[in-house]
Amino acid sequence: MSETVQIVLGFLFLAGVFILTRFIIAFMMKRASGFIIRDLEKQGAFDPVTAIDLPYTKQNLLRIGMRNYHAKAMEDMLSQGVVAKTGGGKYYLQARSSHEHAEGSGDMGSQRPT
Repeated sequence: MSETVQIVLGFLFLAGVFILTRFIIAFMMKRASGFIIRDLEKQGAFDPVTAIDLPYTKQNLLRIGMRNYHAKAMEDMLSQGVVAKTGGGKYYLQARSSHEHAEGSGDMGSQRPT
């Protein structure tokens, strides 16, 4: 096999490994997000009064063992408005009803043609 073909195959393999790792990280983040949402629902954290402390969402200074995706998933959900954080560092699920009502309020059937 020529040297050029080996270099091209090496780059293709490297690109394939990079893309595969991106998919694995996305899967792990989605799994961690689902775990956090289920935990908040199970403990009934739906407003600031019932907010709970989630110890696994804190960054660990000593990174020993497997990578923890919970902290990064929580950051993403906070930025997207799925989860909210109280001043005391506790978490709760945001009310989804206002978003669902906003989508349903644009009823095209109620408009009359002129």
